[in-house]
Amino acid sequence: MITPISYIKKLEGKSNAHLITFDDGRDYVVKYFHNDLKKTLPNEWISYCIARYLGLPIPFAQIVEIPEEFSAKIPDISLEVINNSKYQFASLYVPECLNGHQISSVPSIKNHGSLAGIILFDYWLCNGDRTRKNILLREETLNNFQLWIIDHAEVFGSHSWIISELETLPKELMKSATHQFMSSYIEDERSFAKQLQIIQTFPVLLLEEIVDLIPDDWLVSKEDKKALVGRLINRRKKFLPVLMRIFIKTIYRPIQKTKIENLTNLE
Repeated sequence: MITPISYIKKLEGKSNAHLITFDDGRDYVVKYFHNDLKKTLPNEWISYCIARYLGLPIPFAQIVEIPEEFSAKIPDISLEVINNSKYQFASLYVPECLNGHQISSVPSIKNHGSLAGIILFDYWLCNGDRTRKNILLREETLNNFQLWIIDHAEVFGSHSWIISELETLPKELMKSATHQFMSSYIEDERSFAKQLQIIQTFPVLLLEEIVDLIPDDWLVSKEDKKALVGRLINRRKKFLPVLMRIFIKTIYRPIQKTKIENLTNLE
């Protein structure tokens, strides 16, 4: 496990994240466990592991142990937060990026083959917080951007969900301008079906292992873990294929049609 060696700064946003350098020589965005947002770190961990398996562009992350004496030197962090858990969630900092709100023009996305997978991932985990702030873009070559997804604190509908809420997660299309933005770069409609197949074959034992690795300090009960796995299996079987078809028909195809018409008018 990596060890923190120097504190850099607190980052903007509601998640109270901190930028910290670790002994592997890299900087990480670290989120601490908060009692009033107690599902934030479990949500982040589950989302990260699933996204990695699906091959989605998410920064490398891991559960880290922050020594109490190190945390005590961080400005604006209470003793209560320090004592909540010795384990925190650390996500690799991606330099030279801007979020979606900070870039006015994105001519092309280098990893466009991942975009359909991101949209289905958000519907599978019920991530209603895929805003422009929760994607990162870095210009790799002239007018060609790499896209990453970040901040999954509010998957499963909330950063403080309870089991009864998991049973009533939304089953309709989400209003997401970011999903529409990504849809305009998806070149082949068949990529949705390919990504769905990967999700449908996600090993149940792996899902169980992912939730079992959640530290006890993060206060996720055995009942919570069982409910999470059950809900993920249920959503991918019963609702995700239906939502995918509706999304393609009502959002993806109209966007592509408009895109083709605009290109034709330019010729």
